[in-house]
Amino acid sequence: MSRDLYFIAIIPPQDICDEITSFKMEIASDYDSHRALKVIPHITLKAPFKMPAAHHAGLFKWFSELYVNTGPFTIDLNNFGAFHNKNNPVIFVHPVMNVQLAAVQKEIIRSFHNHYPEITIMDIEHKFTPHMTVAYRDLEFSRFQEAWKVYHDKEYKRTFTVIDFHLLQHDGVKWNIAETYGLSKNKKL
Repeated sequence: MSRDLYFIAIIPPQDICDEITSFKMEIASDYDSHRALKVIPHITLKAPFKMPAAHHAGLFKWFSELYVNTGPFTIDLNNFGAFHNKNNPVIFVHPVMNVQLAAVQKEIIRSFHNHYPEITIMDIEHKFTPHMTVAYRDLEFSRFQEAWKVYHDKEYKRTFTVIDFHLLQHDGVKWNIAETYGLSKNKKL
């Protein structure tokens, strides 16, 4: 059975995507970690999951009919953070958690679990830590330690307005936006 790979994320405006991509390029050049360059800058709301290709239309219907009662909101990006996992260290731009971001992520996970109980929700999705990855997977721990000395004190502050989030689908080579959910469509006035 053919299975497609998806995830759900917030993608920042192009100028911020460009800035974050420049951090990814610096890390690729200076610390030999290139994997993060394969994915558009984003904040994951629902981690990657596989679904049979035959269920594609149903997934799109579920996504378009989500009821997220949050209008547009702002996210502050505040410097860098890291997951110091020895086997899979990560460096990321740090989005500051706020009530709206937490509510959007929680509702997506709740609704997804209700509609697709056969697909496991990972613990990290219940303990949501927003992040915008700039290095991971192929970042060796010794290189992570070198990079973290630089990025630990590096300043990066931006704010952007979240007006939508996206269902992304992998085409075998890269991630593509398959559907977009506008945050103002269900907001009660």
